[in-house]
Amino acid sequence: MEVTASARTRTGTRDVDGMAVASFVLGLLGLLVLNIVLGPTAIVLAGLALWRGTARRGRALLGLALGVADLVVLATVFTSSGAVIWNFGG
Repeated sequence: MEVTASARTRTGTRDVDGMAVASFVLGLLGLLVLNIVLGPTAIVLAGLALWRGTARRGRALLGLALGVADLVVLATVFTSSGAVIWNFGG
C-alpha cells in the first residue's frame, strides 16, 4: 500500500496544527504547575509549529507567549522566595 503525497501533506499539516494546540495547552497548564518543564516545552512546540507553517498561527503564538509567561512566573517566584517551589500559605 503506497501513501500518496497529498495524504502525507494532510497528515503533516495535522501534526503541525497539533503542535500549535499542544503548545497552547502546555503553556496554559504551565502557569499552574511544573512551569520549569512545561514553559520551555510550550516554547519549543510553538516555535516548531510556526517554523513549519501551521494553519493555527494564533494558537501557536499564544502558546509561545504563555511559555514565556511560565518562565517569567518561575523567575518571579524564585526571586521573591529564593526557592523554586510555590508557597501559598505564608
